[in-house]
Amino acid sequence: MAVLSRTFSKEQYKATYYVEETHEGMRLDQFLQIYLETWSRQEVKRRIAAGDVVIKDRPGKHRPSTALHYKEEITFTVNRTTQEDEYWDGKKIELDENPEIIYEDKELIVISKPAYMSTHPTGRHLFYCATVYFGEMYGHTIHSIHRLDRETSGVMMLGKTPQMSNQMGEQFIQDKVKKCYFFMAKENEDYHGETRFEANERLGASEGGLKRVYIDHYPEDSFDGKHARTIFNILHRENGYVLGLAFPQTGRQHQIRVHAMVNGLPLVGDKLYLGSFEMFQRFKDLYATKQEHELMELPRHSLHAIALQVNYQGEKKVFKSHLPKDFIPWIHEKLTISIPDLESKIEAGVTEYFYTI
Repeated sequence: MAVLSRTFSKEQYKATYYVEETHEGMRLDQFLQIYLETWSRQEVKRRIAAGDVVIKDRPGKHRPSTALHYKEEITFTVNRTTQEDEYWDGKKIELDENPEIIYEDKELIVISKPAYMSTHPTGRHLFYCATVYFGEMYGHTIHSIHRLDRETSGVMMLGKTPQMSNQMGEQFIQDKVKKCYFFMAKENEDYHGETRFEANERLGASEGGLKRVYIDHYPEDSFDGKHARTIFNILHRENGYVLGLAFPQTGRQHQIRVHAMVNGLPLVGDKLYLGSFEMFQRFKDLYATKQEHELMELPRHSLHAIALQVNYQGEKKVFKSHLPKDFIPWIHEKLTISIPDLESKIEAGVTEYFYTI
């Protein structure tokens, strides 16, 4: 597959593709879906009909069935409209458009990523992205070093150069980065009541297609899935809710969320693991019921990357975030613990893990 160029900004995405010999005679909509695999065929057809797709030296609008020819260039343009909109109980969520910078130098940016901001462009999420935001700010490409799920907020590192991205990214690949996440969960009958425990269930997607987003768990001694390990430290337990810290020792997809669920602590707001894949789809399609909103309690899963420890410039560096603003009203409503007391417990847990364990 040949991508001749791609340009991103906070308001427009543009990509130009080259028709290779193997794609001679292919329908235009089928060709575009090679590159836009997470888009539905109907959405691709709608974009073609709207004139967002241009074939070089073929003026005018095209049809989805238009046959392509070898060496043609196809330019696809998307302007930001409603693609990034998020809703909760029928109301549009106000997104935080200005991520906080925790640390910055000539090669590295460390931010507190807002909830719903993607790490980099993917699927329909092309504009509200960390790399796009800072790339437009600095006028050159910003590189992702690691990623957080869209709904997960907190500490994230970005490279100003590909060399720094590769150098720091290798630490994440080799599980040499110490990571600490704050979470809020609903306890159920599978929670054993321990304030410190370790989860070692193996993790992996058991199905392809759309359901690949749902991660299954397998016994530690199974041959299915990939090795995964998370340490949990419970900070507060009240009224059927649990607040805690999670320290993932490996970097598997949805690791904390699945390990928490397996141990009877599904995260508040987690549409996949407190809910189900079918419920996740209903929220995505804006068909979720009032009862499902009440079950979730929060618009997003309650997971926040509170701190990271990495080796940087010859020394260990710790980068910390603060409790996200959208968690605080929920804590005030559901629990009696004060925010200063909770922050003290978080600080003690982070310090113990990073400096003594």
